[in-house]
Amino acid sequence: MSILELLGLVVAGFAAGVAGYVTGLASIVSYPALLAVGLNPLAANVTNTVALVAVGVGSFAKSGRALTAGDGGRSLARSSLLALVGGVVGAALLLLAPASVFGYVVPYLVGLASVALLVQPYLRRRIEHGSDRRLGWAIAVFAVSIYGGYFGAGAGVIFLAAAMLLTSLPLWHSVLLKSALLGVANAVAAVAFIIFGPVHWPAAVAMGVGCLLGGWIGPPLVARLPAEPLRIAIGLCGIGLAVWLGMGG
Repeated sequence: MSILELLGLVVAGFAAGVAGYVTGLASIVSYPALLAVGLNPLAANVTNTVALVAVGVGSFAKSGRALTAGDGGRSLARSSLLALVGGVVGAALLLLAPASVFGYVVPYLVGLASVALLVQPYLRRRIEHGSDRRLGWAIAVFAVSIYGGYFGAGAGVIFLAAAMLLTSLPLWHSVLLKSALLGVANAVAAVAFIIFGPVHWPAAVAMGVGCLLGGWIGPPLVARLPAEPLRIAIGLCGIGLAVWLGMGG
C-alpha cells in the first residue's frame, strides 16, 4: 500500500469520524475507501470495525463527562455491558456465519430506523403513554450491538433512533450516547477480529488516526447545529443508505 493511499485513508477516516458522530453513517465513507485501496470485502469489513473504534474514543474523550454526570454513569455502564455482549455475538456471526445472514434484512432495518427518526416526535409521544421504555431500550441496545459487531453500516442511525424513541434524552445527548455504545460494540468486535480476522494493519492505523480526529471534532460540531434540521437530515441520509444497501452497495 502506497503512502498516498495511506494518506487518503487518513482523510477518509476523518470524514468517516465526523459523519459517524454526527449522522451515524461512518461506514458509508470508510468501507468503500478500504475497498478502493484493494482490500477484499471481509478484510475491509474487519479493518473498518477496528478503525472505527477510534471515533468512539475521540468523541468520548471530548464530551464523555456529559454521559457520566449524576446517575448517567450507572445507566451508561448497564447499557455498555449490553453493547459489549451484543458486539461479541455480532463478531462471532461475522467470523462463523455466511456473509448473507443479514444481507436481506439490513436495508429494511436502516430504512425503518430512518423513518422512525423522521417521525420521532409523534412516535415518542405515543411510546411515552405505553409500557416501560427501559426494557425496550435494553433490548434495542443488545440487538443493534449484534448488528454493529457484525457489519455496522447504518448501526449508528438505528442506535440514534432507539435513543430518541426509548429515552427522554435530547438529540445532542442521544448522539453522544449512540457514539459511546457503538464504540463499545465495535471495540469488542475489534478484539475478536484482531485475534481471528484478517485485519490490514497499515490501513487500520491510517484510517484510525483520521477517525480519532473526526470523533474529536464531532461533539462541538453537533452542539452548534440546530436539532430539528439535523434530525431530519440524518433520517433522509439513512433512507439513502438503506436504498444503497438494498441495491447491493
